[in-house]
Amino acid sequence: MPALWIAHVTVTDSEAYGKYAALAGPAIEKHGGYFIARGGRYVQLEGQERPRNVVARFPSVEAAEACYNSPEYQRALSHARDASERELLIVEIDD
Repeated sequence: MPALWIAHVTVTDSEAYGKYAALAGPAIEKHGGYFIARGGRYVQLEGQERPRNVVARFPSVEAAEACYNSPEYQRALSHARDASERELLIVEIDD
């Protein structure tokens, strides 16, 4: 079943986070993912507000998890760790 990768992000260092974004996109695509939403308008109804919200669709939970654990994504993530506060989850969807 398909899965969504959902990230809620507060960027604290735009330059370093830009390096993350440049590397993360190709890593996500390599694992069959594509972006549904990146930034854009949102309405916070509950919980911690994060001004950047990203949703990517993957063929499966396993594909999304493999992407996260891949060397390519981990290299990208090394730029985001000290440049953002974020939550990331993968959720399976009924299609």
